[in-house]
Amino acid sequence: MPATSPTQPMASQPIPEWSPSLDSLHRFTIEQYEAMVRSGAFNKRDRIHLINGYIVTKPMTQNTPHSTADELCGKCLGRVFSTGWHVRSGKPIRIPERSSMPEPDRYVARGDIRDYLARDPEPADVPLVVEIADSSLRDDISLAQVYGAGGIPVYWLVNLVDCQVEVFSEPCPGGYQSHQVFKPGQEISVVVDGIEVGRIAVSEIRP
Repeated sequence: MPATSPTQPMASQPIPEWSPSLDSLHRFTIEQYEAMVRSGAFNKRDRIHLINGYIVTKPMTQNTPHSTADELCGKCLGRVFSTGWHVRSGKPIRIPERSSMPEPDRYVARGDIRDYLARDPEPADVPLVVEIADSSLRDDISLAQVYGAGGIPVYWLVNLVDCQVEVFSEPCPGGYQSHQVFKPGQEISVVVDGIEVGRIAVSEIRP
């Protein structure tokens, strides 16, 4: 009889880590998300917000250029918007149409700070939203759909990667119909309800 070779044991293959498909993820309503926030289910170290019904991790700690652009932008907006408006930083906006509660870097809200003691601003209260983008550029571009479809009139994307400010306006169900790019040396017209209330130079908000 021919000799038989012993069968060699097959090397065990690592089992790939399981991750759920998009269809199996659970979506939350704004009311459910707000209830979890009120209950203390999240703490300050949980850098999250609600986007299109999903609880999403926000970008990590800001780097120096991001922080500088954020503060410069806040200063410029505070100069343009005075009586009847105020500038908010990293606070939620309630967007029911998109089941979203994003927390943009900066935005302008109608009225006084105390007007929102019992509720968060909604699109009717917010004429302008600003995101500062470096490593978060891809996500911040995608947010144009959330802000536009939600009814925010104007969205500024301060793009630190390409050294430009991208202005989205004319909201529609798919996001925004207008997309303009402003480079250093140019000025951006700040418009509320079709009326220009001021101008901000790109160089004023670049780090």
